[in-house]
Amino acid sequence: MNEEMLNLKPAKVFYYFNEITKIPRPSKKEERISEWLEKTGLALGLPTKRDKVGNVLISKPATPGKENVTPVIFQSHMDMVCEKNNDVNFDFEKDGIQTYVDGEWLKAKGTTLGADDGIGMAIALAILDDKELQHGPIECLFTIDEETGLSGAKALEAGFMSGKMLINLDSEDEGQFFIGCAGGKDTVATLECDYENVKDLEDNECAFYKIMVKGLQGGHSGDDINKGRGNAVKLLTRVLWNAYCDYDIRVADIQAGNLRNAIAREGHAIVTVPVVNSESLEAYVKEMDATLKSEFHTTDSGVALTIEPADAVDMVLEESLQIDLLNALLVCPHGVQAMSQDIPGFVETSTNLASVKKVDDKIIITTSQRSSVESKKQAIVDRVSTAFWMIGADVVSGDGYPGWNPNPDSEVLRVLVDAYKNLFQKEPEVLAIHAGLECGLFSEKYPGLDMVSIGPTLRGVHSPDEKLEIKTVQMCWDLLMEFFRLLK
Repeated sequence: MNEEMLNLKPAKVFYYFNEITKIPRPSKKEERISEWLEKTGLALGLPTKRDKVGNVLISKPATPGKENVTPVIFQSHMDMVCEKNNDVNFDFEKDGIQTYVDGEWLKAKGTTLGADDGIGMAIALAILDDKELQHGPIECLFTIDEETGLSGAKALEAGFMSGKMLINLDSEDEGQFFIGCAGGKDTVATLECDYENVKDLEDNECAFYKIMVKGLQGGHSGDDINKGRGNAVKLLTRVLWNAYCDYDIRVADIQAGNLRNAIAREGHAIVTVPVVNSESLEAYVKEMDATLKSEFHTTDSGVALTIEPADAVDMVLEESLQIDLLNALLVCPHGVQAMSQDIPGFVETSTNLASVKKVDDKIIITTSQRSSVESKKQAIVDRVSTAFWMIGADVVSGDGYPGWNPNPDSEVLRVLVDAYKNLFQKEPEVLAIHAGLECGLFSEKYPGLDMVSIGPTLRGVHSPDEKLEIKTVQMCWDLLMEFFRLLK
C-alpha cells in the first residue's frame, strides 16, 4: 500500500483509490476489477449485480425517512488508458500503478495514473461505504471499456438501473459542471505491405538510421485537442517526407503514437539512406530538431528529434507504397476542424491522427473523430477516410457513439449548483465538453434520465503526465455531501 495515500483526505476515497491502483484494468481486460467491485459490494452487505459484459451495479437503500427522496445513480468507468514512457519497464496487464505525492498533486511513476476514472470509482465506493450519510436510494454503476469504444454503456440493458438522476464522475475540472458532450467515431486504415530488397536499390551502398521524435506532452484527444500540442505522427511524417524528397531515404519500419484517444507523444522510423547522403541527413535532422523546439517552445518545450545509427535491414517498403503512405499521412487532417457557432470557445469538430504502426506485413493507421454536430462528425470521417482510400487502403469506421444534448433546466444540475454556491460562495461553470461521455448512450437507453458530469481536477490525462489535484477531491466530496443534504 502507498503509505503517502493513507494520509490524504478524504481518507475513505483515497483508501479505495489506492486499492484500485493495485488492480490491472486495461480497456477490454476489466475482468479483475469487475470481480473486485462485485466482491466489494457484497462485502459491504449491499445488493450487487453484474451483467453479461461485466458492468457492475451496487445499490444502497435509503436511510430511514429518506425513502421518497429522488433516487440517484453515481456512474464511473472501470478501465484506464495505458500509456507509459518508453524507458519505463511496466506491464499494464500485470503490474499495479506506482503512485506518489508531488506537492499538491498525486502522480504515477512513468505511467498514466488511472485517476481517469479510478477516482470516480473511489468516490462512488466511499459513498457506498459511508455509514453516517443520510440519503435517498443510491445506485453506483461501474461500466467497462469506456476508453476504447464505450462498449459497456452500449451493452447496458434497459432496466438494469432505476434511478431518476445520474451524476457521471468522469469530468476533470473542479468547479465545472458538464451537461453535454460530443459524439465520436473511430476510423482505421490498413495497407498491405510490399517490399524491396536493399540490395536491389539503385544506390545500395546504404547507411541505416533510427529517427525518433519524443518529449511531446500528448494528452486527451478531446479535452486537449485545442491546445496546439505537437503530434508525433504528423511531425515524424513531415521529417520523413522531406528526407525522402531531399536525401532519398527509404523506410523499413514506422511506429508512432499508441491509443486512439490520445494525442501521439512519441514515434520512430527505421530508414536507409545512400551513404553519400548520410551526413546531410544527420545535419537535416539536427536542423529540424531546432526548428521543432522553436515551433513548440510553449506547448511542448521538451520535444526532441534525434537520429542514431541502426542495425542493417534487408527489406524496405516498396517505393510507391512509401510515397503513398507519407503523402496520405501528410494530408490527413489532425486537430480542431471547427469551433461551435452556439457556445463561445467550444470546439465543435476535431480529428486525431492517433497512430501509425507497421505490424507484420500491414501498416495500420488509427484515427478518431469527434463533433457535437452529427452531420459534421460524418463529414470529418469522410474526409479522413478519403485520404486513405486514395492510396488504396482498406478503411473501416466504427459505429461510434452519440453526443449528449444539454438540458439547462436539469433538476440535478440545479441542486448541484445550489450546493456549490452554498459551499464555495461562487457560481460553478456550466459547460459542454468536447470529449466523449457515456451520458449520450444512457440518454438513448433511459429517456428522461436527468444527468450531469462532475469530478476533481485532473491534468495530463491519457499520458504519463496524468496527475490528480489532491485538494479538489475533498472539494468534490464536500459538494456531494451538500448535494445529499439539499436533495428532496
